[in-house]
Amino acid sequence: MRHYGIEIFKELDQSFEKQFLEYGKIISFKKKETPFLNGELHKYFYIVLKGKIKNFQINLDNAKEQTLFVYRQGDMFDTLVLLDGKPHDVMYEVLENSELLELPITKVHEWLHNNEQFNRHFFPYIASQMRHTEDLASDLSLYSTSERLSKLLLQNINPQKTHYYQLLQNLSKTEIAKLLGTVRNVVERHLKELETQNIIKNQRKNIYVKDMQKLLKKSDKLLLN
Repeated sequence: MRHYGIEIFKELDQSFEKQFLEYGKIISFKKKETPFLNGELHKYFYIVLKGKIKNFQINLDNAKEQTLFVYRQGDMFDTLVLLDGKPHDVMYEVLENSELLELPITKVHEWLHNNEQFNRHFFPYIASQMRHTEDLASDLSLYSTSERLSKLLLQNINPQKTHYYQLLQNLSKTEIAKLLGTVRNVVERHLKELETQNIIKNQRKNIYVKDMQKLLKKSDKLLLN
């Protein structure tokens, strides 16, 4: 598993890596699949090896979606089900062809109780997810779509923002809108404004920042550090 370049695998000693190999199973999903509809998350815990999978909530009355998290290489889920054993009211969709390491949740519970190596990686990861959720809630409540988009563009090019760094690469405008809690035409309008101001170069599935200082000025009301 070391060839996947995932931090937790780099930290394992030989005996614990052997357990991952013994209990883990690599599974694949294709783009646009909707996985985990049959209670798998109560039986298994997953680590993303490659690809992108989002979890989201949807209002069935108006079909509005809010993306909560996009899981990429090294991300783990479902951490809430692992910790409290209760159903997590979210759905999943595969954004890119993906490979995951599937582990029995009972075994992961065992590691949480008695394996320091696993805990050294797991609990800081849980903390980072909690901070991400807190930031999402405050951004949606306090800032305009234009401000949130500017912040997202800056996070996308900041290596210190691990949950967002290079997240927008090959991501459709529809999916960007769902990250921001809005709709595609609103995102496209704001991107057009930024492009007209020569702040970004907007291509079909990639957005390039041309003027960092101007973008920072548009985001100076947001907490970016």
